[in-house]
Amino acid sequence: MHKLSVIIPCYNELFTISEILEKVLKNKKFDYEIIVVDDFSTDGTRDILKNLANKIQHLVLNEKNYGKGYCIRQGIKKSTNDIILIQDADLEYDPLDYEKLVNPILYKKADVVIGSRFVSSEEKRVLYYWHRLGNAFITLLSNIFSNLNLSDIECCYKVFKSDVIKSINLEEDRFGFEPEVIAKVSKKNLRIFEVGVRYYGRKYSEGKKITWKDGFSAIRCILKYNLQN
Repeated sequence: MHKLSVIIPCYNELFTISEILEKVLKNKKFDYEIIVVDDFSTDGTRDILKNLANKIQHLVLNEKNYGKGYCIRQGIKKSTNDIILIQDADLEYDPLDYEKLVNPILYKKADVVIGSRFVSSEEKRVLYYWHRLGNAFITLLSNIFSNLNLSDIECCYKVFKSDVIKSINLEEDRFGFEPEVIAKVSKKNLRIFEVGVRYYGRKYSEGKKITWKDGFSAIRCILKYNLQN
């Protein structure tokens, strides 16, 4: 059975964290190293995580709220397997997609695999038009600078050969992780694949956290890290 390190950054996900862990473990295709990094949750999520400690190989409890990118960096440091996958804690993405996300690396075709909500025939919840338009613009801008032809740079699902992601100096603490890591992998001689995934998006009333401010931050990161030597 192939070993997979799953990094789950988590912030105030009281109503979803147990279920996402169950969904991961229900997929028996892999031998998991689960790494949960709680970003100073204040809603009781930490208590849930402590009760689930027997299902988690590494539980990191941040001493303050840093952001998704910071949490991912901590998870990467803890990981010990050859393949690392990023999993959000909010149930918007389905661990049933792990096999097709990881297969290009297992079959030695890819070094990095990026998920996409927009290139597959999988089911998707219909939500915000302006979010879709904003994501399309950010992805287009990223592609112009990176010369990649991705369709969804903001997708949660990103899978890396461990030695690849550990060789990259990641800097962004918040959602800027997404455009930063794309810019930095594009500069290396890597085989990058894209795989369509299911998507069950949330409304803000259901706990969605990303805002228009993060869109401007993404533009800043695209310019900064693509133009950086």
